[in-house]
Amino acid sequence: MENFSGEFMFVLRGLNDSRTNKHIYFAFGLVVYIVTLFVNLTLIITIILEKTLHEPMYLFICNLYVNGICGASAFYPKILADLFSDSHVISYTGCLLQIYIIYCYIFCEFTCLTAMAYDRYVAICKPLEYHNIMTHQKVVNLLVFTWLFSILETSVGTALTSQLRLCGNDIDKLYCFNWDVVKLSCTDVTVNNVYGYILLFSHVFQAVFIIISYIHIVRASMKSKTERVKFMQTCIPHLITLMNFTISMVFDVLCARYGKGQELQALRNILGIEFLVVPPLLNPIIYGLKMTQIRQRFVKLYSHKLKALQQS
Repeated sequence: MENFSGEFMFVLRGLNDSRTNKHIYFAFGLVVYIVTLFVNLTLIITIILEKTLHEPMYLFICNLYVNGICGASAFYPKILADLFSDSHVISYTGCLLQIYIIYCYIFCEFTCLTAMAYDRYVAICKPLEYHNIMTHQKVVNLLVFTWLFSILETSVGTALTSQLRLCGNDIDKLYCFNWDVVKLSCTDVTVNNVYGYILLFSHVFQAVFIIISYIHIVRASMKSKTERVKFMQTCIPHLITLMNFTISMVFDVLCARYGKGQELQALRNILGIEFLVVPPLLNPIIYGLKMTQIRQRFVKLYSHKLKALQQS
């Protein structure tokens, strides 16, 4: 066990002991973090200021941007600090806080993508009823449910983990992840395992819902050229985001639970970084460039502001 100033500390073993290329990694990570914050905040402000973008689909996209900032901010500050530190440690409280924010990000991302699949199903399969079904109140309810459900899932899991007595403090990852802490327990973790399977079942149910929604969406989009265009403009970005996030998340969880040996460490580092780094950076690019209305409103809004600055 390692204690600093009397406090229990976890040691993050994801970074090797060599300082080779750490300055390059730091510079690259800092630039990516700044770009991630900038593009997400810029598009959040664009959607908030432009009333024409106050439609269900864009509000869900805005929620993805907010969630992306939360996920990125749970990862980057700590890893950037570790790159210039000789001891890659994190306090017990800090570890649980990082777990809490990262898991909130994961659950919120997937639940929001599920709600977006429902929104696209209604828009393409029931276009005449869309505004009657996807009312402002319903969208608000879905967004509130997305956050409350994610917070509840995370709170229970983190509370269960906090009750464990630990017999080790080495985490073979770049950051704290719930299962890596649970594995350090020297007490029974049956309750944690059962709760993990409950969460798995709930998200498998969401995955099945998304698959069924897209079966109906694909069928409906084949009936007319208009629906095919709508599918290409709004559903393709959603599918790219969903597949990128889900595949990396599933592989990382499998490595965490069943992977053993240092030969998997590099793979775990890549997968762990991928679902925390790529979606927050990729989502604004995908939706900002692919969706014409966001792109047009972005250009219109900021070109007007630029002209105003030049004239003042």
